[in-house]
Amino acid sequence: MTILYNLLRGLWYLLSLLPFRVLYLLSDFFFLIIYRVLRYRVKVVRNNLETSFPEKSEKELRNIERKFYRSLCDYFVETVKMMSMSERKMRRHMVFKGVEALDDCVKEGQSCALFLGHVFNWEWVTSLPLWVKSNPHCGQLYHALENPIFDKLFLQVRERWNSECIVLVDILRKTIEYKQKNQPTIIGYIGDQVPHWNNIHHWCQFLNHDTPVMTGAERIVIKNRQAAFYLDMTQKKRGYYEAEFKLITRTPEQLKQFELTDIFHQMLETTIRRQPELWLWSHNRWKRTREEFNRRFQVIDGKVIPKEGVEE
Repeated sequence: MTILYNLLRGLWYLLSLLPFRVLYLLSDFFFLIIYRVLRYRVKVVRNNLETSFPEKSEKELRNIERKFYRSLCDYFVETVKMMSMSERKMRRHMVFKGVEALDDCVKEGQSCALFLGHVFNWEWVTSLPLWVKSNPHCGQLYHALENPIFDKLFLQVRERWNSECIVLVDILRKTIEYKQKNQPTIIGYIGDQVPHWNNIHHWCQFLNHDTPVMTGAERIVIKNRQAAFYLDMTQKKRGYYEAEFKLITRTPEQLKQFELTDIFHQMLETTIRRQPELWLWSHNRWKRTREEFNRRFQVIDGKVIPKEGVEE
């Protein structure tokens, strides 16, 4: 495994040395293969777009569809480029606005939680440590990849700018540990609309769908009394992104239950509607329905329990 890892790492690094203009030519080629030839998840993407934007014409939807696949291919080469990008180049291609608000919180000893979606190019958000000046510990929630070699490669790339990848099962323990050490943190939570059945505690209206959403981030933020920010992603032009921090609240414990989660999804929908081609439409995000949930499960004392005698 070590030999294969070193070979793939070397290949990744060599590819990352290519200038952006060459990488985007490769992206254009990948677009033809993935979209025109392989038709990768086109049915899923098309259904997601049609049900999310019933007001749009077929021509408008197909235009978004094509742009999404171009953005997806750009995402691949931009992620490859991360392996060797200089600090100067990264700061030019990924610009953060409103960082001062984060620094103000950290200077006052308050940790920050960043809520964001799978909006391109979310991988570059790991360069945030290049922008903050208040010396917080930066990190992001991390879902380990099934392939251990690629998992190790992505960890190396995502942590290159000193932003720690924290797996889901460790996030609560980690945040408590840093709080006990009086170490303010800035942790990113990326939204997921396909939680496991036993983790469904709340539904919200999102992109014209009755949507089950993860609420764990909200509970962690309230427990640790962190300032909650939304990260609004925009693509200025190909390969150039801007992320603006928008304060949701510095007192999350004063909000109603699930209000923070609802606000995040409202803000995320605004971002998606502005540039819909930048969201990851290739996931089947609405495969879990409230009807199936009500048929198969019941909630007892806040816990999701399978109903007896109901077939899986």
